[in-house]
Amino acid sequence: MKHLPHKTIERLSQYRRALLICLNNGQMHIYSHEIAKIQHITAVQVRRDLMLIGYTGTLRKGYNVKELIELIGQIIDSLDGINVAIIGMGNLGRALINYFAGKRSHLKIVASFDINPDKIGNKMSGIPCFSIDEMEKVIREKNIKVGIMTVPEDFASQTADKLVHAGIKGILNYTPKPVYVPNEVYLEEYDMITSLEKVAFYVKMQETE
Repeated sequence: MKHLPHKTIERLSQYRRALLICLNNGQMHIYSHEIAKIQHITAVQVRRDLMLIGYTGTLRKGYNVKELIELIGQIIDSLDGINVAIIGMGNLGRALINYFAGKRSHLKIVASFDINPDKIGNKMSGIPCFSIDEMEKVIREKNIKVGIMTVPEDFASQTADKLVHAGIKGILNYTPKPVYVPNEVYLEEYDMITSLEKVAFYVKMQETE
């Protein structure tokens, strides 16, 4: 499972989110074409992803929703859970804390960091905000492994460097500026401007057809 394609990991997370909704609605079995319709992909892609993790359904009932949720959890989730910190408590940082609250038991936001003295020492949804100057100490004390960066782009590189120095193993970069980390640190960069421009491009193409 260590060598699963990155896109497959992304889709497995998306499948689980969709399957949890189906389970909450009382649906116990689901076919690949139903998952594909929810995710806007092909049924062939769904079957290929699930074959990679060694799971197959039946012709009569399809996939067992509960079993598939549990299997995806065994693959994606850490047995002991992983602690997460948010660096930058602006509008996006606060929105992420509110969004993630209670969403995944194996992923827990345990700290946030900022430079604004009005925010330091306060809590947002029960998450304490510390000074950036305390970042290395708090990260090590709380065994934080993942950092989510929502800082202004001018501070992106130095923030990433501080996270790496503190022992962070994974970084999700929400700033528009690319950062560079050692090979042993997994980096995921999400540029909302690029995503929006991609959506706008396809809207433009539809209008010119």
